[in-house]
Amino acid sequence: MNGLRHFLLALQFFTRIPVTGGLAGWVGFSPAMLRASAAHFPGVGWLVGAVGAGVFAVAQSGLPGWGGACVAALLSTVATVLMTGAFHEDGLADVADGLGGSADRVRALEIMKDSRIGAFGAIALVLALALKVLLLATLAAQGMLAVALALVSAHVLSRLAPLFLIRWLPYVGDASGTSKAKPLADAIGTGALLVAVAWSIPAILLLMGVHGLGHGVAALGLCALAAVWMARLFRRRLHGFTGDGLGATQQVCEIAIYLALVWQP
Repeated sequence: MNGLRHFLLALQFFTRIPVTGGLAGWVGFSPAMLRASAAHFPGVGWLVGAVGAGVFAVAQSGLPGWGGACVAALLSTVATVLMTGAFHEDGLADVADGLGGSADRVRALEIMKDSRIGAFGAIALVLALALKVLLLATLAAQGMLAVALALVSAHVLSRLAPLFLIRWLPYVGDASGTSKAKPLADAIGTGALLVAVAWSIPAILLLMGVHGLGHGVAALGLCALAAVWMARLFRRRLHGFTGDGLGATQQVCEIAIYLALVWQP
């Protein structure tokens, strides 16, 4: 039953799906429980990806052609953003603002804590959302099943990738303890990481079954490369990870997966 409680806590932490009343009392909360819930972040991706796929399917059924696919992709993206409260997109914007210029480590961390969005953050958000819409619309040429599995797999695997940053890097976020990511400061354990991988294996198998072994391996490889690149960037510029960095990594890895699936060598 602890596994279910940890999953529901992850759902509450990473989405706007309410866990209230008696259910919230049963789930409970503590920093230790939030650390344990990290194992179920890819599980949350199954739900977010399924919602995005459902919205895409409904929208595209009444909107034919390339333009219809673009609108369906846009509505799907809007649905996932609303479902997560733009949690990861906010992290991407903050990281872009903090690291987009030549600020030193201390100044970059200060900029990332600022709730205001700057030029780098706005540009990063526009480019990221545009890439998602265009790549998903391009995938529509392969059929609805291809889009659905791409959405689900990308949301699952892109939530697995940041867990490796927690494993590899020290936490360098808000030392005051007010950050929502502060309970994740301790490195994720091997057992929790294995649970997260177990959540992800079915998505990998479905991805390869629908898109083929080559595209599946390419998607995994590009996602891994994106995670390693983000980890190296954070180590060099910040000497560790922040909560915003985890959100930015999810966004970059999600786009990397879509890109690998549409690429035709």
